[in-house]
Amino acid sequence: MKPVRKIELLAPAKNKEGGMEAILHGADAVYIGVDGFSARAAAGNSVEDIGELTAFAHRFNAKVYAALNIILKDTELAQVEKLIWTLYRLNVDAVIVQDMGILQLNLPPVPLHASTQTDNRTVDKVRFLEAAGFSRVVLARELSIGDIAAISSQTKAPLEVFVHGALCVSYSGQCYISQAITGRSANRGECAQICRLPFDLIDSEGKIIRENAHLLSMKDLNMSERLEALLDAGVSSLKIEGRLKDLSYVKNVTAAYRQKLDAVFARRPEFVRSSSGKSYLDFQPDLAKSFNRGFTDYFSQGRQHDIWSFESPKSMGEYIGTVKERGHNCLSINTRQKINNGDGLCFIDGGGLNGFRVNRAEGNRIFPAQMPDISVGMKVYRNCDHEFEMRLLRRSAERKIAARISIKETLRGFALEIIDEDENFAAIAVDFDKQRAQKPQEDNIRTQLMKTGNTVFEISEVGIRFADELFIPSSMLGEWRKRLIAKLESLRKINYRQEIKPIKPSSQAFPQKELNYLGNVMNEKSRSFFAAHNVKVLQPAFEQKPQKNVPLMFTRHCLKFALGWCPRETKEKTPYTEPLYLRTAQSQFRLKFDCAKCEMQVVEE
Repeated sequence: MKPVRKIELLAPAKNKEGGMEAILHGADAVYIGVDGFSARAAAGNSVEDIGELTAFAHRFNAKVYAALNIILKDTELAQVEKLIWTLYRLNVDAVIVQDMGILQLNLPPVPLHASTQTDNRTVDKVRFLEAAGFSRVVLARELSIGDIAAISSQTKAPLEVFVHGALCVSYSGQCYISQAITGRSANRGECAQICRLPFDLIDSEGKIIRENAHLLSMKDLNMSERLEALLDAGVSSLKIEGRLKDLSYVKNVTAAYRQKLDAVFARRPEFVRSSSGKSYLDFQPDLAKSFNRGFTDYFSQGRQHDIWSFESPKSMGEYIGTVKERGHNCLSINTRQKINNGDGLCFIDGGGLNGFRVNRAEGNRIFPAQMPDISVGMKVYRNCDHEFEMRLLRRSAERKIAARISIKETLRGFALEIIDEDENFAAIAVDFDKQRAQKPQEDNIRTQLMKTGNTVFEISEVGIRFADELFIPSSMLGEWRKRLIAKLESLRKINYRQEIKPIKPSSQAFPQKELNYLGNVMNEKSRSFFAAHNVKVLQPAFEQKPQKNVPLMFTRHCLKFALGWCPRETKEKTPYTEPLYLRTAQSQFRLKFDCAKCEMQVVEE
């Protein structure tokens, strides 16, 4: 029999409220940014809010991870050390970090997770990180399932992978284009998303190959059909991107992946969820209804076409059909979907993605608020399902922990016991003058003891062990039930065990002997860390000292491949004079193609 593995569904928390909803909708853990120190600067939170979220999560044995995953200035290190101690005292379950200087601080024994910003693509890198003391490694998005399996088979650290959401076109932690152009560093949580802008692709003679296209913009990741393969490859944590996304996205996407995973667990008993309770929804999750630029499973099966979103970086949503007829103030759409008043629809033409709002819908005939310039036969997408969004604005899920109650006679009254799905046990004894009942009481006793109201419990079974029919007022049964449940919830809080993982000094060799600006070394503690691991730091972080004529982005997305000129895939040569360039009104970038690594680099001119 295969050993049982706990599997974690990890959801984003823009704030405390978002984290709580993620847990209610089925997340086993959430990750949340800390004010001033996360890779999403716009999604920072106070330690007070993180503490409240942590207490809420632990009721369900769910975990909270605090993201401090930026590179740090020397002047910030003391503050970060103090902050990590505060998070530890708040019982946060782990801290996600990028800067290796953090390992040189005086830290509490809180687990550290190596952020995807540390560029984790190889067995050697993961091996180094686990030897350095990291409790988990977040892998690069570009890896195939085979790559992940190879890493898992040769390392011991639990592995986390992204399964859904926006894709950075560059390897995480290896993108400097935002810093170079705007002074806003991706490694400092302030990415300006230059990759989502439109570019002209030109050759060295100035000939335009593609004009005004979003040539570095990727579709959104969707691994919902690859979950079982990821688990078989050795993944322990499945991560949803989205710390800047709205609440409806978090609710819908978390619930959808919860259902997908539970279906896997139902046929694969060697996999179990890592938290407690069951989520009950009052809507049907649908990934296509939340923000997306179209979906891709990226490099999970190796290099493939159609991973990009050249037309627009905006949300396309779900495909619903084609335009059948066009009137002067209405459209008829060939679709099986129900269209609602207030829906947002969109279509792609030569100018990119265009949208319009449905003022009134009469079956498949719609009356837009403003008539769009759309032709018969064009594909129509819905990027805002008004009815679906309104449903998610309301309370849309609750989560309950299963428990069993029993009541039996004692010499002086009654004893009540409760045990939950995690084997937490509580009991109370009550003195009570017993009275014989004139009619059967079991149904009423069960009804009263099964009421759980707004607590986190649902009672699946009530055992009654009386010698005779006894009368107990409903009010007394309710009072005893409340005492019993309160005691159980208090015990669950006491019994929750925060993982203790001290960071010990390490000296194993880093996979590289020298580091340039790509090492992201911004402070003396980081420099000291690498020195202790036999690394010579040749250049400081790009943010500290910008380099000239160096690659600003490293990506597996290749425009030669996208345009059909890949020397590995086709014999056709590029019909333009190289080097090729990406150009905006303000900047121009040269493209370098490293076919041996199957990689494209973007270099500022």
